[in-house]
Amino acid sequence: MIEFDIQEELKKLPKKPGVYIMHDKHDTIIYVGKAVNLFNRVRSYFRENIGRGPKIDKMVSLIVRFEYIVTDSELEALVLENNLIKEHRPKYNTMLMDDKTYPYIKVTMGERYPRLLMVRQMKKDKSRYFGPYTSGQAVRDVIELINKVCLLRTCNKALEEVSPENPKDRYCLNYHIGQCCGPCQGKVSAEEYTERVSKALDFLNGNFGEIIRDLKSKMSELSDALEFEEAAKYRDLLKSVQAIAEKQKIEDASLDDKDIIGIAEDESDTVVQVFFVRAGRMVGREHFHMSEGEAGSGEEGNHTISEFIKQFYSGTPWIPHEIMVPQEPEDREIIEQWLTDKKGSRVYIRTPKIGQKEKLVELASKNARILLDQDKEKIKREELRTIGAVKEIEEWLGLVGIRRMEAFDISNTSGFENVASMVVFEDGKPRKSDYRKFKIKSVTGPDDYACMKEALTRRFTHGLEEMKDNSAKKSSFVKFPDLLLMDGGRGQVNIALEVLSELGIDLPVAGMVKDDNHRTRGVYYNNIEIPVDTHSEGFKLVTRVQDEAHRFAIEYHRSLRTKDQVHSVLDDIPGVGPSRRRALMKAFTSIEEIREAGVEELMDKAALPSNAAQAIYDFFHSS
Repeated sequence: MIEFDIQEELKKLPKKPGVYIMHDKHDTIIYVGKAVNLFNRVRSYFRENIGRGPKIDKMVSLIVRFEYIVTDSELEALVLENNLIKEHRPKYNTMLMDDKTYPYIKVTMGERYPRLLMVRQMKKDKSRYFGPYTSGQAVRDVIELINKVCLLRTCNKALEEVSPENPKDRYCLNYHIGQCCGPCQGKVSAEEYTERVSKALDFLNGNFGEIIRDLKSKMSELSDALEFEEAAKYRDLLKSVQAIAEKQKIEDASLDDKDIIGIAEDESDTVVQVFFVRAGRMVGREHFHMSEGEAGSGEEGNHTISEFIKQFYSGTPWIPHEIMVPQEPEDREIIEQWLTDKKGSRVYIRTPKIGQKEKLVELASKNARILLDQDKEKIKREELRTIGAVKEIEEWLGLVGIRRMEAFDISNTSGFENVASMVVFEDGKPRKSDYRKFKIKSVTGPDDYACMKEALTRRFTHGLEEMKDNSAKKSSFVKFPDLLLMDGGRGQVNIALEVLSELGIDLPVAGMVKDDNHRTRGVYYNNIEIPVDTHSEGFKLVTRVQDEAHRFAIEYHRSLRTKDQVHSVLDDIPGVGPSRRRALMKAFTSIEEIREAGVEELMDKAALPSNAAQAIYDFFHSS
């Protein structure tokens, strides 16, 4: 992560409305807030002695970086703040944390006689869900209206086999007052009840025509029969349905899934900002920096958008129903067809010119412009802490061309369950896909040097074997490092040099020398301890590599302990179960003795079949 200078970043805050997001040292979002003026609001957190209270003081002490999203108004900031709080649930937020903000209507299609319920979460079941809605009261009003119109049940009784001859229970109050069709008494068949549910689903899907026609017909019939009181009830229901229908038209437009794309370009760089809107609310955002090779310096914006859409949506598993862009991309119709085929349903790429949608695209572009202005400085800082740090290390060691660095660490508990980690950094950044774990097979007891020797031997032997085997699929082991970093001084370095010498490999090895407090104070290379500036970017990079190797080893060791606190290395041998493990431990005094035994000795002492004895021998003697 790029080092974040809070005081410098405070100076760059825009004097515009928006939402700010506070992160702690683990990059966890701990607070989301809104502001009429981001510049004034965010800066206020970092002033001293202004009586904010202990809770805010505690929160501020944990902030290591912040980010923000500019909006067109305070109202937009409030809505966005609410969505982000719901999405991330920050520890220090007290506003708008209630899930009731976005309730759903659930139709229990898995039941023989389905019901309409208000729920707070969608689950993977047989039910149908509608929403989210903007308020709980709106959901209650809709459910009440549908139940009145369709006479659906509201009880939670298990109604499987009911009939007039075999009623489930006595009549409920809703049936007596004419707000339930009485499925518990067998007053309505399952087929007829299904038709009522179908009308309810049509209503929730926005198809109000049939219900409105039915209500008008019943109102007219009752009015013609001079039953004006009953006719008035249907009139009121009709007005309620028509009001919901008009409101639903507005809300449906915002309940679509869509991606809103904004773009900002200058002479040499391009930033694309994407707002992700799901079910009518913004659930996230992401920005992408497009280099000259991707966007092309001086290219038209529609070309850049076209390239971005093709590259981005070829790798994402989710494609929205609608993609809104500031300019129509090249080959729009072809790209739309490609996206439609990929999604399995119609996808539209639209360029809004007026109204709310146009404002949303403009808002995304504004945020892209802010990010573009900051990108150049961020890229410089990133290069300083990565490639620049590698250059410093090269100067210390008198080397050139360092690109890939590997580091190893050992973890165990009093010598039990020895494991090793291998981490890889390329151009000063972690390359996690090349990380590897080793469960040490040949060492018992706390012998870090022996463990390190096994791990290094296995790592480089594997690489050499893959290089020789032209038919085998190559792994990252075939890439040898430009520099091997050892988590220790002379002793660790000599172990690594010994292994490399035995395998005929020539590559530089440096160690991290620690002081009495176990803090790195310098680098050991070519039998010389090189003092380094502990405030330099090179030193910080070496420390990050060291910490990452240590973390990865401990994490692996902890996962093994979690699986089984008394786990034996024998558990990992194919064909050795609990009974054979007991026989081995009874016949031999230690894992080391088992490792040194031959196939025949294993068969004789532990009474094992030849295939099991061979598997055990191969396990301990394979590279």
